[in-house]
Amino acid sequence: MLDGESRFVLDGVPWSAYVALRDALDDQGGVRMTYLEGSLELMSPSRLHEEVKKIIGLLVQVWAIERDVDLRGFGSTTFRREAKRGGLEPDECFTLGVLDDGGVPDIAIEVSITAELVDKMAVYARLGVPEVWEWRDGAGGLAVHRLVGETYERRERSEVVPALDLAQLAGFVRPGESHTALAKHYQTALRAR
Repeated sequence: MLDGESRFVLDGVPWSAYVALRDALDDQGGVRMTYLEGSLELMSPSRLHEEVKKIIGLLVQVWAIERDVDLRGFGSTTFRREAKRGGLEPDECFTLGVLDDGGVPDIAIEVSITAELVDKMAVYARLGVPEVWEWRDGAGGLAVHRLVGETYERRERSEVVPALDLAQLAGFVRPGESHTALAKHYQTALRAR
């Protein structure tokens, strides 16, 4: 699918079945899973979804290089905690410095082309991810959600990397264009500031 994602939910899935499925499919790639309290969403991302997440990840890395920030990317690594009855793979994720064993990223990036069937923000909150940046098709930008207590609140800027102008970055998220050209133009814009 070019513009949509295939999604479906299985209910009543025990934690052990989720873990077995996720582990069995780890090498396959392509299938994303979100688990929350026995509900398991399986999603096959579209080409548009994958292109947008790649562009965002690339631009974040360009910013980190230009500003000499130790921002480390972990792609779609699986994060899960049985005690919290939740697990998922972000589209992209980053930490400032080292990711501790068993830790979670400082920033998770979610690209939404179609509506989720399981509440990913609830899973992120259970896992304790400090920020989730959300790009929605047609919404025109990245929304920052900051974990406050057990829920997320919308913020104007990232608190993890407050110097990063997400509105400027989002202006270079243009699927269908050369990723190399987008990165170079973004780099030029950063150097002009």
